[in-house]
Amino acid sequence: MILTKSVYSPIEPTQDGLRILATRFRGRGLSPSLYHVWMANLGPSEELLRAILAGEITWAEFSRRYRQELYEDGGIDTRNITIKNHGQKFTLRLLQELGRRETLTLLCHCGETEPHCHRHLLQKVLQGKI
Repeated sequence: MILTKSVYSPIEPTQDGLRILATRFRGRGLSPSLYHVWMANLGPSEELLRAILAGEITWAEFSRRYRQELYEDGGIDTRNITIKNHGQKFTLRLLQELGRRETLTLLCHCGETEPHCHRHLLQKVLQGKI
């Protein structure tokens, strides 16, 4: 099961499972005790994050571009003819499989009730076909 939550929401050890901070920025003063692992590669790029926060792009545009970033080829791909999208796609598949076996909670700095947060998009990606 893959859940989403604000990193500032109360920790529920029996319900949260593996707590993954899925943000580009960890946050100044954020205690590592609030999450198990920080995966900066799952957060939107700094450019995309700044654009949405500044109101320069719509939520629909942010969603489209964030999904593109999740599947973007990395530098290592240029050295591999056979396997493309080496790291990120494998990371997504690993999280997807872990979510089938146990509870994962995707965390972000956004408020608990914020409907426009990348953690919800990431949850949908992980619940679909990768």
